[in-house]
Amino acid sequence: MNIILLGPPGAGKGTQARRLEEERGLVQLSTGDMLRAARASGTEMGKRVAEVMDRGELVTDEIVIGLIRERLEGSEAPGFIFDGFPRTLAQADALGALMEETGSRLDAVIEMQVDDEALVRRITARATCAGCGEVYNDVTKPIPADGKCAKCGSEEFKRREDDNEESLRQRLMEYYKKTSPLIGYYYAKGKLFRIDGLGEIDAVAAAISDVLDGDRQPASAGA
Repeated sequence: MNIILLGPPGAGKGTQARRLEEERGLVQLSTGDMLRAARASGTEMGKRVAEVMDRGELVTDEIVIGLIRERLEGSEAPGFIFDGFPRTLAQADALGALMEETGSRLDAVIEMQVDDEALVRRITARATCAGCGEVYNDVTKPIPADGKCAKCGSEEFKRREDDNEESLRQRLMEYYKKTSPLIGYYYAKGKLFRIDGLGEIDAVAAAISDVLDGDRQPASAGA
């Protein structure tokens, strides 16, 4: 079971990906995490990544696809969650070709739809545990009264500097500009599923489970 989670910054993709890892054994493939791990690995691919990053250049699609290939071919996981990739139609084509080559398939692309205004309110109230990455929200999921993370017990929490209204609106605009073509691309392939990304965490998780269990139909015109 291989899926792509699509959604603007703060839609809750990371939270849902962690649940899928815990509940279904899927492995989250984050482009940033893979690049950092490759750079530190000392492998031939890792050296290529380090050279590009040290020059201050963007890592090519070829390198990212190579890293994904390594993970697909070297893992016994039941499936993967693609996070932050693909971002362009060229990347989507490359990922599709790679999955065919490796005998894998993409089962679903889940778009976590949100209302922008509600999202802005949610994100500007967000805090993250510095110990384990658990996400809290001043309104919907406050930090426990004792000041300790309910998951790991850490007392240190952080807020992103760009979790402010102006920065968030710029990130949203950039997301929609880049992602709109992907929505149409996967819609045409019958792989796109739309869910309400602003529901309660459990409700969103249940909607994703319905997709993965085959209890939800792909998006259709007007859906």
